[in-house]
Amino acid sequence: MNEQRFRWRNRQLREHTAVVDGRLAPTKLIKNTTYLNVYLKQWIQGHIWIYNDRIIYSGSELPPLVEGTEVIDASDSYIVPGYIEPHAHPFQLYNPRSLAEYAAQTGTTTLINDNLMWLFLTDQEKAFSLLEDFMEVSASMYWWARFDSQSALPEEEQEEFENQVLPWLHHDAVIQGGEITAWPDVLYGGDDQMLHWMQETKRSRKPLEGHLPGASWKTLVKMKLLGLDSEHESMTADEVIERLSHGYQTGLRYSSIRPDLPDILKGLLEKNHKQYDRMMFTTDGSTPGFYREGLINPCIKIALEAGIEDIDAYMMGSYQAARHFGIEDRVGSLAAGRLAHLNFLSDPSDPNPHSVLAKGEWKKRDHQPVSPTTDIDWKKRGLESLSLEWDLTEDDLQFSMPVGMNMVNEVIMKPYAINLDASVERLPDKNNEAFLTLIDRDGKWTVNTLLKGFTDSLGGLVSSYSNTADIILLGKSRSDMKLAFKRMKEIGGGIVLANQGEIVFELPLSLGGMMADMPMAELMEEEVELKEQLKSFGYAFDDPVYTLLFLSSMHLPFIRITPLGIMDVKKDEILYPAIMR
Repeated sequence: MNEQRFRWRNRQLREHTAVVDGRLAPTKLIKNTTYLNVYLKQWIQGHIWIYNDRIIYSGSELPPLVEGTEVIDASDSYIVPGYIEPHAHPFQLYNPRSLAEYAAQTGTTTLINDNLMWLFLTDQEKAFSLLEDFMEVSASMYWWARFDSQSALPEEEQEEFENQVLPWLHHDAVIQGGEITAWPDVLYGGDDQMLHWMQETKRSRKPLEGHLPGASWKTLVKMKLLGLDSEHESMTADEVIERLSHGYQTGLRYSSIRPDLPDILKGLLEKNHKQYDRMMFTTDGSTPGFYREGLINPCIKIALEAGIEDIDAYMMGSYQAARHFGIEDRVGSLAAGRLAHLNFLSDPSDPNPHSVLAKGEWKKRDHQPVSPTTDIDWKKRGLESLSLEWDLTEDDLQFSMPVGMNMVNEVIMKPYAINLDASVERLPDKNNEAFLTLIDRDGKWTVNTLLKGFTDSLGGLVSSYSNTADIILLGKSRSDMKLAFKRMKEIGGGIVLANQGEIVFELPLSLGGMMADMPMAELMEEEVELKEQLKSFGYAFDDPVYTLLFLSSMHLPFIRITPLGIMDVKKDEILYPAIMR
């Protein structure tokens, strides 16, 4: 392993300086190119020396020794730093390895990742071993430490969750605290435990990220006083400017459920806004198909097409994030000492690289991917196929709840009064109501209600993919739900659709029942089929994967199905408790 997370070994450092003195030859020399110097904010003509995984020099000088050096004539290319995704959720059906390797091929060579699923799927020791495994991936992988689960957990599980917060926060791969979705608990609920974690983050000199959609100026100011540094929930240019005015590093989002970036940039330009140094792009954990063109490169392209100056656009996609996280001595520029993450462009107007170097190795060359896969022993790290030691019973599918969940869009649910007979074997197809059950992965409890707006005809869907890694069952038919559940168990976790007694779709999620162990290109096609199937059964929205993920998420209004029961989000109250099995 060449690259250390925050330092190179003494022997390597001596070799790096020896390249400058001509006692060692660089491993790669990029000659006669035009590259972006983020510190001068200029396009510079010159050469870039690389030794293994590190940039040794960029400028007008040529190395005195080139014996054995791979020399690349890049006179027809413009080179920019590898792009940075500052807010990745690397478990949206894909896994951190498959996302990172795909991202690197499209020019995004650094990802700062959510750690949420490791808190549910494996123990801390194995999770920390995974962080070391991910250092072998071509992209640079950093992490953030969650303070809240985004749902409501039983007391024992909540205690286990909280016990992991500080060890994660103090890990050297973790460079941020948050994102803090449970900020109302701190601001209004007197949660001093979370406030302590926030202050410990500041003591550790790591930034804090918030999650403040629609926040007023008072909320933004008060959360700034409590320690927040950044926020990515702006939906308009005015919200961006409000956050900037209070000193927030501000993420501009272009995601599968919030593709706001084009309108935000249009609004900023209409307001004659010219200062972009505290902005960065994020795709906020989009679902696989949204990444067909890449991660950060489409964001930069949108910015260029909107009229943002090219240097500002590329710096928002790279250096600004690196500076914010305190890793600009490692990534985000093409200066001496940085990791050799380089994107080769045909023209500054096109941020899609024709060639990519990540950690000094080719990930794409002349538009062709170079894709050796990093070996990870998932089983050794506790991520096996899902094995449930319990079976579904008739009692698990009893629906007597008077209140159901009505979909406003993919992720927002409002309560509604149930007025149909839910004791039948199959709900009528003339309406868009379906049975909905959330069952503990270990078979301890169940929560039942109806969901309105997901389907008008699908017999059954079962998913081991959810925000808390528990099991979702929904559909019109009890027998089809049972059939889908049986098949989900047989394939070791995943998303299964059944209708009229037949399995019509299945997506195996062999890594803990949450993530697929397959290349991104293959997964994208599977997601396309899932969407087409669900739309044929009456799903009226665009992102069913996020619907499944966020059914139990307490950071979204108005009503949720959680491990504690049906919850009123605003009041933080259990309307109807979970039933022990």
